[in-house]
Amino acid sequence: MEKIIMTAPAKINLMLDVTGRRGDGYHTLDTVMQSISLCDTVKISRNRSGAVTVDCTDKSVPYGELAEKNIVFKAAMAFYGFTGISDIGLHISIEKRIPSNAGLGGGSSDGAAVISGMNKLYGTELSDGQLCGIGAKVGADVPFCITGGTMICSGIGEIMSPATPLKDCFIVIGKGSGGISTAEAYEKIDRLELSERFNYLLYDGTPNSLKKTGGNIFEAVTENQDVSKIKKICADNGAEYSAMSGSGSAVFGLFRRQNEAVDCSLCLKEQKFFSEVCKPLPYGARSV
Repeated sequence: MEKIIMTAPAKINLMLDVTGRRGDGYHTLDTVMQSISLCDTVKISRNRSGAVTVDCTDKSVPYGELAEKNIVFKAAMAFYGFTGISDIGLHISIEKRIPSNAGLGGGSSDGAAVISGMNKLYGTELSDGQLCGIGAKVGADVPFCITGGTMICSGIGEIMSPATPLKDCFIVIGKGSGGISTAEAYEKIDRLELSERFNYLLYDGTPNSLKKTGGNIFEAVTENQDVSKIKKICADNGAEYSAMSGSGSAVFGLFRRQNEAVDCSLCLKEQKFFSEVCKPLPYGARSV
């Protein structure tokens, strides 16, 4: 096999709490993650160049001469290192649909797509556990993006257990023009005297359980005013639950009825926000 095309689904954090900080600087967390149908497309081609090259439709993402800073480059090199494959030569082309700096895991999902895609491309037949082990060296959210679906994640995100799938619903994603620096967001979290606690054990796959025990601790430190505006538009249009995803700045709303979700998305677009209507997915990165 010389080429493969992968879909790289975005993720949302149905709930998210930061529980501490390790000695190595990584933060520990409790979160329920959900894959959604907003996806990037990652095309991977083998060649004999002796290098890993990257191009991307989103010019704010590192590519070309800056490719080594891209998570997909790091994912490819981690895969080569783990497998011991010496015949290096790969071109990765990313068609971006997932907004950057949004808390939707776009970069992590692209990295997951590369690791899973290379496993097929090179016929290495690594297990999901091995693929997730490679992914954990690249980024905290990469293991989830490899497995996908609905997962309770703890540690730095690499400790995963299956959660009740999100009940059939429609998900509206909204995002303003500004992004949020994950590093800066965590610095603000570190200055909080107390972290709000969200009990993921009470989550049962319904928006109602999220209303009772859900939330996102990063909303307590964000200064992005678009977050509250988007949450209000979601509520005004019938969302059963809404929250910021990850460290932001994207917000999601859960809707029972498709027409309400579509109306909400149109309203967000009228206000010049990015918006898409999505569905929950039971899987992560996979080949087309």
